[in-house]
Amino acid sequence: MAVSLSVLFSFTLLFFHLLLAVQSDQGCHKTHNHHLRRSLQLRNSPEKCLRARPGEPFKIALFADLHFGEDAWTDWGPRQDVNSIRVMSAVLDAESPDFVIYLGDVITANNIPVANASSYWDQAISPTRTRGIPWASVFGNHDDAPFEWPLEWFSAPGIPQVRCPAANSSFSGEEECSFRGTHRLQLMKDEIEQNALSYSSNGPKDLWPSISNYVLQVSSPQDAQSPLVYLYFLDSGGGSYPEVISNAQAEWFRRQSEKINPDLSIPELIFWHIPSKAYSGVAPWFGVRKPCVGSINKEKVASQEAEFGIMGLLEKRPSVKAVFVGHNHGLDWCCPHKKLWLCFARHTGYGGYGSWARGARIIEVSKQPSSIKSWIRMENGDVHSEVLLSS
Repeated sequence: MAVSLSVLFSFTLLFFHLLLAVQSDQGCHKTHNHHLRRSLQLRNSPEKCLRARPGEPFKIALFADLHFGEDAWTDWGPRQDVNSIRVMSAVLDAESPDFVIYLGDVITANNIPVANASSYWDQAISPTRTRGIPWASVFGNHDDAPFEWPLEWFSAPGIPQVRCPAANSSFSGEEECSFRGTHRLQLMKDEIEQNALSYSSNGPKDLWPSISNYVLQVSSPQDAQSPLVYLYFLDSGGGSYPEVISNAQAEWFRRQSEKINPDLSIPELIFWHIPSKAYSGVAPWFGVRKPCVGSINKEKVASQEAEFGIMGLLEKRPSVKAVFVGHNHGLDWCCPHKKLWLCFARHTGYGGYGSWARGARIIEVSKQPSSIKSWIRMENGDVHSEVLLSS
């Protein structure tokens, strides 16, 4: 009996040691290398977290406006998707980021005449997934836009043969092709359920019809409970509903930020797709001149339809260092606005309008010394427009 009690006691101690080890990790994804599996997720606030690599800054690549599925029924459209994969692959291989953010307009749903547009979404995330890099996504105005019937389809040649999803897609979806889109909820559901490396989230139900509203914590490599930076994602609408960040979303951000960063000591970075009206106020007139930093300023800012409080909240938080958006393919600048920076990404995809060279914005967060900086990596390998965002 004594031996049995001793064995039982030993196993009990081992169990508690393992339990403490799991709890201390707080569900963080340790980015020690790029061949990882998602660890236990503790669904508190923030919902998920990532870990920086020891002795290394945390690096993020932003892929904006890929527009997969553009003119999907033509020969031109699929070629652009191949070109976009080439851009992402070049950036990922040159920068080796710890994390990737898909900054909206991943697909051009209004050009996709198939029942399950997730097949194109799957193609868009494939360069990141095959390299074992975790990622998150946020919606743009084209991602669930209703299908737009081309007028020329009603001429003599008629409706062309519809190209169904690729057979090697990880999304089986529906077998039949049809002329209807895939709504935000289904796109996000498919991404999350089919990809262990996805850190995307539906967000709170009371914020619908906006979907991709969530926050991620990046923790220091030494301590999972020591945040390095908070990443906030907001759905800026468009497609199936107006292009706007609602008052409800702004209040959600206020509650979340006050709860997890009450003393404003941890830097916060904000990501959504369509620029707010504040971007129009800081936009350079001609070219890109100081204090702005960038390389192209080829169009006017196409801002959201209205402002319902989010910018006022961000401006009052000195912990908010920058907002990052896509949407405008001909803009890649960062400009200061009060105590934060307003930044565009770089048009990454060959889908969508514009003939400007493709690339991606890179963000690097360092702990010692504390800094947040950004630059643009081009498809051809060039690097430019470095800016310090934490000053």
